[in-house]
Amino acid sequence: MSFVNTNNTVLLDPTNERRVATMERVGRPESLRGLTVGLLDISKARGDVFIDRLEERLSEMGADVRRYKKPTFTKPAPVDLRHEIATHCQVVIEALAD
Repeated sequence: MSFVNTNNTVLLDPTNERRVATMERVGRPESLRGLTVGLLDISKARGDVFIDRLEERLSEMGADVRRYKKPTFTKPAPVDLRHEIATHCQVVIEALAD
């Protein structure tokens, strides 16, 4: 899947090379104040350290932060987890660390 932003920059999604699809990226909000931001921990070592700091900073900016965690980094997030995030959050940050 590829994403095209307003500057016509193409970003490639390496997660599924078997099907080609194009999706337009959603614009960024002007502010995070009052929005619910989901932080998705993909379950890699020390990812939670990074997410802890992100949560602090986002809360200082007035965002309502919800945390989520994948069962394993080796597979996509389960459908029910993706649905929960999509239902409750206006913004999502997926955090990885190595």
